[in-house]
Amino acid sequence: MEVANRLNTLEEYYFSTKLKEVRALQASGKPIINLGIGSPDLEPPKEVVSALINSLYDRTANKYQSYQGLLELRQGIRDFYTTHFNVTLNPETEVLPLMGSKEGILHISMAFLNKGDEVLIPNPGYPTYFSVTKLVEAEAVFYNLEATNNWFPDLDALELRDLSKVKLMWVNYPNMPTGAKASKQQLNALVAFAKKHNILLVNDNPYSLILNDAPLSLLSVNGAKEVCLELNSLSKTFNLAGWRVGMVLGSESHINAILNMKSNMDSGMFYGIQKGAIKALEVSNDWFETLNAEYKKRREAVWELAECLGCTFNKEASGLFVWAKLPEGLDSETVINTLLIEKDIFIAPGFIFGSQGDGYIRLSLCAPLEDIQTAINRI
Repeated sequence: MEVANRLNTLEEYYFSTKLKEVRALQASGKPIINLGIGSPDLEPPKEVVSALINSLYDRTANKYQSYQGLLELRQGIRDFYTTHFNVTLNPETEVLPLMGSKEGILHISMAFLNKGDEVLIPNPGYPTYFSVTKLVEAEAVFYNLEATNNWFPDLDALELRDLSKVKLMWVNYPNMPTGAKASKQQLNALVAFAKKHNILLVNDNPYSLILNDAPLSLLSVNGAKEVCLELNSLSKTFNLAGWRVGMVLGSESHINAILNMKSNMDSGMFYGIQKGAIKALEVSNDWFETLNAEYKKRREAVWELAECLGCTFNKEASGLFVWAKLPEGLDSETVINTLLIEKDIFIAPGFIFGSQGDGYIRLSLCAPLEDIQTAINRI
């Protein structure tokens, strides 16, 4: 039986294949230190786990849940956005919980894109933007991000393109993989650009509270809901990556379109996970201060590791990664394969995020400080 044609446009996700190799090396006895992926190794808040456990005895715990999620969860997301981003949301109509924001990328694309529609995708950027665009038979149009512009789109250059077929644009600030932050002025410019060209602008915003003193939401821009959606996630902020809890936020009409798609593809998020997520959204600022204090120590160690490799990097970047430029002439794939085989260290090569990632590596902060120090000693 032949597979669908859409699969011919895709390869297996890089980390899916590379981690098989890493696991095989570990199984053979190799002491691999994994600095490649952003899967938090720290524990979630204790009260979050307790909320999940305690909820299992509720009468409704094992039933199908609402496609929109518990109202209490949507209200928690509203309050979280009010507290941290000064954004006002209607929990009845402008908030939709997701089983991870990665799911949202697919649902948004399926809800709004027709075959042949063009999608503006950042280079470097999250590979899923491209793969989902191909799955729905839309056309990927890459726009380059440059270090000289702090990895922000050159909107003047984009204005010179034919944008008549562009229906959707992905942005991601704080940025992954580079850690670059966008200012309020830059977010204003993005919204104005989207309005001018009738483009649905989607900001993927899961890193906003990691090593970032001034978190921003695209939806804080006046009038942004007219043309914008924002994705967010509990994965990074609360160390709940495996729980798969995300959200999409925007106008009632946009949310309804996504719900129309999503409700045909799943039967609601598990009750216990929702109850845990509600508790996570209520934690005090002490949680974020403790979390970021640990990541700050790890980041300083990763900076030392990057310097051992002869790399340069921006110390003003935020998020869970250090985006480091290799010395001139070095190829990222060759470097990371050499480190994996000779030093038992796995690091993500920049090329997997697009051609603008050539010559870069991405180092994760999701490893204990002692592991990072061991990696430094090996180098």
